[in-house]
Amino acid sequence: MSKPIINEVKALNTFAQDTKIIGDIESDGDIRMDGAMEGKLNCKGRVVIGPEALIKGTINAQNAEILGNVEGEINVIDLLTLKSTAVITGDLLMGKLSVEPGARFTGNCKMNGSEKSLPDLE
Repeated sequence: MSKPIINEVKALNTFAQDTKIIGDIESDGDIRMDGAMEGKLNCKGRVVIGPEALIKGTINAQNAEILGNVEGEINVIDLLTLKSTAVITGDLLMGKLSVEPGARFTGNCKMNGSEKSLPDLE
């Protein structure tokens, strides 16, 4: 008798451009933020910060793609991608980093490939 195959589908949480959140968000699925947020964003999946988004706070994620504005710390276990429209003020900690020409960030940048998980995501 064989085991049934179970496909794990994680939800995609989308926050529109006219949305403003004050507080913390936690998700096991992926998140796309096109609005504004003040607080901590903890995501065990992938985070996409859209080109019109403004985030003030901390982002913790498995993977992240930044197209908009982030003021605060970004902690990514695997790949952090900064697109050409990204503007970041704050410290970056990631396993791998991809930066397109035109992306801007001010702060410290640390690659830490030896860490398997970040404390806030456990």
